[in-house]
Amino acid sequence: MNINECQIDIYEHFTLASIAYHAKPGPAMTASNDPLLQPFRLRHLTLRNRVMLSAHEPAYPEDGMPKGRYRAYHVERARGGVALTMTAGSAAVSKDSPPAFNNILAWKDEVVPWVRELTDAVHAEGAAIMIQLTHLGRRTRWDTGDWLPVISSSHSREAAHRAFPKKLEDWDIARIITDYADAAERMKAGGMDGIEIESYGHLMDQFWSPLTNTLDAPYGGTLDNRLRFAFEVLGEIRRRVGPDFIVGIRYSGDDMLEGGVGREEGLEISRRLKDSGLIDFLNVVRGHIDTDPGLTDVIPIQGMRSAPHLDFAGEIRAATGFPTFHAARIPDVATARHAIASGKLDMVGMTRAHMTDPHILRKVMEGREDDIRPCVGANYCLDRIYQGGSAFCIHNPATGREQQMPHDISRATTRRKVVIVGAGPGGMEAARVAGARGHEVVVFEAADRPGGQIRLTAQSERRREMISIINWRQTQCEKLGVHFQFNTWAEPETVLAEAPDVVIVATGGLPDTEVLSRGNDLVVSSWDIIAGDVRPGTNVLVYDDAGDHAGLQAAEIAARSGARVEIMTPDRTFAPEVMAMNLVPYMRSLQKLDTTFTVTYRLMAVEKDGNELIAHVGSDYGGVARTRRVDQVVVNHGTIPLDDLYFALKPLSVNLGEVSHDQLVAGEPQSVVRNPDGRFRLFRIGDAVSARNTHAAIYDALRLVKDI
Repeated sequence: MNINECQIDIYEHFTLASIAYHAKPGPAMTASNDPLLQPFRLRHLTLRNRVMLSAHEPAYPEDGMPKGRYRAYHVERARGGVALTMTAGSAAVSKDSPPAFNNILAWKDEVVPWVRELTDAVHAEGAAIMIQLTHLGRRTRWDTGDWLPVISSSHSREAAHRAFPKKLEDWDIARIITDYADAAERMKAGGMDGIEIESYGHLMDQFWSPLTNTLDAPYGGTLDNRLRFAFEVLGEIRRRVGPDFIVGIRYSGDDMLEGGVGREEGLEISRRLKDSGLIDFLNVVRGHIDTDPGLTDVIPIQGMRSAPHLDFAGEIRAATGFPTFHAARIPDVATARHAIASGKLDMVGMTRAHMTDPHILRKVMEGREDDIRPCVGANYCLDRIYQGGSAFCIHNPATGREQQMPHDISRATTRRKVVIVGAGPGGMEAARVAGARGHEVVVFEAADRPGGQIRLTAQSERRREMISIINWRQTQCEKLGVHFQFNTWAEPETVLAEAPDVVIVATGGLPDTEVLSRGNDLVVSSWDIIAGDVRPGTNVLVYDDAGDHAGLQAAEIAARSGARVEIMTPDRTFAPEVMAMNLVPYMRSLQKLDTTFTVTYRLMAVEKDGNELIAHVGSDYGGVARTRRVDQVVVNHGTIPLDDLYFALKPLSVNLGEVSHDQLVAGEPQSVVRNPDGRFRLFRIGDAVSARNTHAAIYDALRLVKDI
């Protein structure tokens, strides 16, 4: 039986129609036959259902502390019904484990009251809360925090963070064991239900793997020696926190790396962890995270298999008979339900899914699974934190902004007529929010269906899940009574005929290829290639001056057609907007297709020479003049706003199109009045303002329309 058949079979046996919703889900859940809603007993702790958020760091701490923003994020998910929210990914136990991004500093005593506020707030919503603790070892940088040497069980550098570590001495080991136990005591004092020790890719796992442990006995060599540090840490933690505090471990049961911890050794480690009597659960992953490709295989993104390591986690549960947790691209309720119903897991992690929709369990209990906002695997959340930003969901801008932005839209006191022009992601979000506010909403769209640039993106088989951003909104809009007029090019008269109170222009933009000193008429856009309006040539230069997905998508289409492809950018790195984990599938494809990547060169001009094109190339660094002889030049340079309608309507509006940035940033209603005789309020959003991305367009819509 395949997984889809399992899902169908499960749906036939479990109905949700009779499940009552409680604002703070509790014992009433146990009356359900849904496997996801059954409680789970973990030592003395009863978890109200089988769904958890695995440990993750959205990079919301302030000064290394889990303050208001961090608290609001986890409380929202507790309120939504999750049984366990696992914070931090991971909280640092030592000064010489400086966060690779904005993590909680568990080595500071001042963390305790902040943890107490967090745990009290989550407990008040009926959920359990734990925290993940770690020493990063070599998986960080020396030139941050207190500028202490990075340490590990060898001098081997981790490719991802590039630091050459000091090999630990005996006093380092003793100090760090104490640091772990001190941090665990702080978390217990802060009211946490338990802790999880991180042991994949971090210091503890660096001891385990022969690839990263060159120590002499008693901490290096045999498996017993390589595990000694872990058991000394766990033993000291258990001695400090006592028997009535949950302690678990998240670890890789198979590095999937030649010379590392293999499957059989991983199973042996699993059995030893269980038999130690020091821990209460195993949280299993599979793979290694020392490179971007390795990390992406452990935490798969769109276009990759869902739940690729679920069966392996189930093997460990079967081999140990021990409480087993797991999370790795389990994006939907059906897959999570299968994981529990089949006995593979005791607790299933749906972490990125809950970043997209914090109320998954609430909607399951209400029998509204079709209203769950789908995770599309875009990985905008994780890629942002690995570039030093905060985690945001590509199509839920309220995530991480719970203090300012609502997940549930409230009804307006006065019903308005809202006209929206454009049905891309921004326009569709504006329509959804306006409909949820109770307004009369009309959407004009020039195409025969919604989608905008996302429909182009979804042309790629690997990124087809992106269309769910549109499909979910269309379904919501239909339920809310939003009226769509497709195949309609909206002129000013079209809009005015609706007698609107508010007009939102979400018309997007068109590709900008006017970037050369001459020969702009000889190039095509990345959109032309992606849409199939222009066939790829045989010798193609892709000039990517935007650094986003469109350039790589066009290059991949051309390369797959058999063309010789060179991607050129004036930047010092190519495709910086695509970011690390999303870059992996492109590289796996493009490198096999023998694509050439050229950085720090700028396309200056193009001229025709018979059936070929001569591309003139320079450099921002100066002193360079080169040429390329090709038969096609593809330019990816963002978009120019399609804003004629906006400027035609502007003189007729109350606010003359003006947006108060102070009110926008504060999440307050717009109150600008510049033309008291105006007939409506006018706003434009997304690429109709400037070329940005999907998240920006949707965020524009939410924060403007939530108060209309």
